[in-house]
Amino acid sequence: MVMRRLLGYLKPHRKALILAFVALLAATAADLAGPILIKVFIDNHLVPRDFHWPIIVGLAATYLLLHLASVGINYFQLLTFHKIAQWVIRRLRIDVFTKVQHLGLAFFDKTPGGSLVSRITNDTEAVKELFISVLSTFVQNFVMILGIFVGMFILDVRLALFCLVLMPVILLIMQAYRRFSAKAYRLSREKLSQLNARLNESIQGMSIIQAFRQEERMRREFGRVNQGRYEAMMKIVKINGLLVRPAMDFLYVVAIMIVISFFGVQSFSRVVEIGTLYAFLNYLDRLFEPINQIMFRLSQMQQAVVSAERVFELMDQRLLAPTQEGEGDPVIREGRIEFRNVSFSYDGKTDVLKNISFTAHPGQTVALVGHTGSGKTTISNLLLRFYPVERGEILIDGVPLKRYSDRELRSKVGLVLQDAFLFVGDVKSNIRLHNPDITDEEVVEAAKFVQADDFIRRLPRGYDEPVGERGATFSSGQRQLLSFARTMALNPKILVLDEATASVDTETEEAIQEALARMRRGRTTIAIAHRLSTIQDADLILVLHRGEIVERGTHQELLNKRGLYHKMYLLQQGQGEGEAG
Repeated sequence: MVMRRLLGYLKPHRKALILAFVALLAATAADLAGPILIKVFIDNHLVPRDFHWPIIVGLAATYLLLHLASVGINYFQLLTFHKIAQWVIRRLRIDVFTKVQHLGLAFFDKTPGGSLVSRITNDTEAVKELFISVLSTFVQNFVMILGIFVGMFILDVRLALFCLVLMPVILLIMQAYRRFSAKAYRLSREKLSQLNARLNESIQGMSIIQAFRQEERMRREFGRVNQGRYEAMMKIVKINGLLVRPAMDFLYVVAIMIVISFFGVQSFSRVVEIGTLYAFLNYLDRLFEPINQIMFRLSQMQQAVVSAERVFELMDQRLLAPTQEGEGDPVIREGRIEFRNVSFSYDGKTDVLKNISFTAHPGQTVALVGHTGSGKTTISNLLLRFYPVERGEILIDGVPLKRYSDRELRSKVGLVLQDAFLFVGDVKSNIRLHNPDITDEEVVEAAKFVQADDFIRRLPRGYDEPVGERGATFSSGQRQLLSFARTMALNPKILVLDEATASVDTETEEAIQEALARMRRGRTTIAIAHRLSTIQDADLILVLHRGEIVERGTHQELLNKRGLYHKMYLLQQGQGEGEAG
């Protein structure tokens, strides 16, 4: 099944493959004609001392021309096979990467990032070797073996049949190798995936590891996974050491004994043709060389098949990001949001949201507050359609969320997260995000709108200032302002702020608060807040507790109720301020 899917990638290149295969047959024929020409020279001219020079020169010239033709044709067919292989692996990598882009967040919640990177890089690299080294080697060597047996049957049918008996034994050894090595290679790839996951986790959390002195624990855990990888690789080494070269060398010795014994017995009854003996020994030597190459490539093939299984397992994932359902192409014009009895569970067992219902009218700000794990971020994830709504309904402008296209939803709903993510590139590309509809003037306007233009122009290269990985050279406040500008460049109707000011430095806090106020003006805003002081002017505040809305109202109304919101406010502002409010 795996090999069938892999070979399916070759279909668009059938014509080139046929041409390469014909070239391979021609090169093999030219190569195998050499021993027969030498046999003719030895038996017809050298042994009887019949030195008819025109014929001998003709044999020599033919031998040389065939050799040169074999070299040239082999170069062409190898180049063609490798070119096709590179095309195939390029297509496979694009398919895998495209699939990952369309997977839902539910998949990424369950899959370590390092393991995913291992599948996309290491496993596809192993599959590449299948197309570049293994398949071309297998085709070339199988054709060579077939040609060698044709040559043997031309020389002596009985002896060729004796040698043919060895082929089932060789096939049994190959099958045994595949059977024993498959499990070891699968374990090896899994351990490599775990190594990448551990490495990725340690790099991402290095500050925490060092702050809490977890270096020794991480080293031990990494060592255990590394030991597992070592043991798996040693199993592969042992299998290779037993079933690859030693087994083939033993069969080669047996074949030589058969040929020499055959000609030895024949010498008692009739004259043995030295040229025929030479040609047979030459063919035997040539026979086991491709067999050895196939055996050596079997390890790569087994590794590639296991890697392909892991790649196709990723490509067959069904945890896709929710997409548009239903007919029509509705447009978000006002930004009215309505949740109707929405319940949600990440694992299918425990509900993190229970019967959530509220309405955010166009231009209003609805704030979500509550303790960690109360379901605030889940509400924003559902509104952004990162997860499917299976119970209840979410509507925008009276239209079910699922009926909107991805393009419409992403262009009309802007998102600002607590931890602003910047891509490698420059400031301008991070605001535009390579959207061809956004001009340079609109990029500058968006930056001015969120108070980011001043600090951008102070940078050595302004809007062309390079941005490193995750924007590490910028302060948290600067990163947040750039994420604001990125959102406002789309001019969304709806704004989702997920604790957008939680990690802001004091240097830019005032600019960010002013930018937020301007961004919210005239837009429907869902604001997830940790600091209650930032959402006191919200039109509606929803207090969540264990996935339920337990209180709702304005800031003052909720304080007057003296419930959960009041307690949270007292904890943040102090007893005196709370009573005064």
